[in-house]
Amino acid sequence: MGQIPNHPKTLGELKSSGYKVLAVKDEIRKNLVEKLRKKEEVFPGIIGYEKTVIPQVINAILARHDIIFLGLRGQGKTKMARMLVDLLDEYTPIIKGSEINDNPFFPISKFAVDAVNEHGDDTEIEWIGRESRFGEKLATPDVTIADLIGDIDPIKAATQRLHYSHEGAIHFGIVPRTNRGIFAINELPDLQPRIQVGLLNIMQERDIQIRGFNIRFPLDVFIVYTANPEDYTNRGNIITPLKDRIDSQILTHYPKSIEDGIKITESQSWIKRHHDKDVIIPYYMKEIIEMAAHEARRSEFVEQKSGVSARLTISAMENLVSNAERRSIINGETIIFPRITDLGAALPGMTGKIELVFEGEQEGPVKVSRALIGKSVREVFRKYFPDPLQKKPRKQAEQKDQPVGDPYAEIVKWFEGGNYIELNDDMKFEEYFSALKRIDGLEKAVKKHVKTIENDYELASMMEFMLEGLHNNSKIAKDEMDEGVSYKDMVGAMLYNKATQKGSRSSYDYESEEWNF
Repeated sequence: MGQIPNHPKTLGELKSSGYKVLAVKDEIRKNLVEKLRKKEEVFPGIIGYEKTVIPQVINAILARHDIIFLGLRGQGKTKMARMLVDLLDEYTPIIKGSEINDNPFFPISKFAVDAVNEHGDDTEIEWIGRESRFGEKLATPDVTIADLIGDIDPIKAATQRLHYSHEGAIHFGIVPRTNRGIFAINELPDLQPRIQVGLLNIMQERDIQIRGFNIRFPLDVFIVYTANPEDYTNRGNIITPLKDRIDSQILTHYPKSIEDGIKITESQSWIKRHHDKDVIIPYYMKEIIEMAAHEARRSEFVEQKSGVSARLTISAMENLVSNAERRSIINGETIIFPRITDLGAALPGMTGKIELVFEGEQEGPVKVSRALIGKSVREVFRKYFPDPLQKKPRKQAEQKDQPVGDPYAEIVKWFEGGNYIELNDDMKFEEYFSALKRIDGLEKAVKKHVKTIENDYELASMMEFMLEGLHNNSKIAKDEMDEGVSYKDMVGAMLYNKATQKGSRSSYDYESEEWNF
């Protein structure tokens, strides 16, 4: 980092300034206490953990504990670990040239000890930033003790004519190089058990040994681990002695509400891409994308032990917007407004992020993802419009001054008359809106139940949403073709498919929760 203006440049100046060097856990604790007193946000941008994970992390830091974040993939474990860096001092002094960030008042490496013995108060000091005090290692089966702790460098020993027990022959690993900082190991169970054993001395005694030689360093390090629950992985376990030495185990979780999930997706998605185009995403579309992840997390076709990452909704939303962006570019439109027909473009962001059980593998990731979106549409639809499968009793309807029977009867009747519409994701807005307006009762039904429609883009989007909701509630049929979709009469479509033994792709029956082929 070099010298910082107005900071002491020698050990003598550092002593005269009255500066006190704290142990790293005390330093982090001090800065956390200051944030809490000032009522500052400790982990800005972390959503949904305000009452669960964050208080546990704060308690662990106040107790000066090492931490393990335990949870399924895509729950922000690594992000939380990296944000702990912000609790370090902005700059901290070390002996200049030290490989292991030696404390000027308590040097532990031979290099630093020799420098202080030789130069005394004239020993040069340099200041390093907080980012330089964070070390991170992804645990993989090929990680060695040498990677983490260090090893004897025979070339260095030979060229400098040093004995292997001499400290100068050591090539330090990432842990000692993170001395006086934070060291994080991601996916701890992936680390081989014999390597995990090598961490025991660091956790308990706070020192390292290299190759059995009598070289020991008392390290000052805050250790953070992340892991999937060991019962959920076939890759390995956390050995019991190491787990016992980790002071606080903090369980992470997926967003507990759709609203929190939407906030996370919005904060992480790349959506605002143009200066000359407005990107408008209706809230119900955000709900559909997020609900698809919630449906996946309870689907019988999806391996629940693996989890469904929040990255699924982020990728799906970005693909959704990209499809709308592509349409706006092709048609020369200035507004990017996703439609229901764009949901098919979200599939590539989903299929690679769900692990399927045997039954799901039989159907394939695309069919399962389509079914998840369909169930999501059905759930969100019922938040905006009456449930198509429930009719109000006559007496109850009269008391609420509502019509008796099916509120979608006029729309369904239009399709029963042999009418149909075809939509695709490349249609210009005028053509798209005109096709939807042909359907008797559709615009009227939407306006009746949604009072906050501000423009034609929103109105047209809601009209297609109603059609898709009716389809997913088995009121009308939909054929999916390479060039688009076609909405038509349910009974007519069934008779046609039965007679020709072809037609639309296989579909998922949302009432029986079975596949139809």
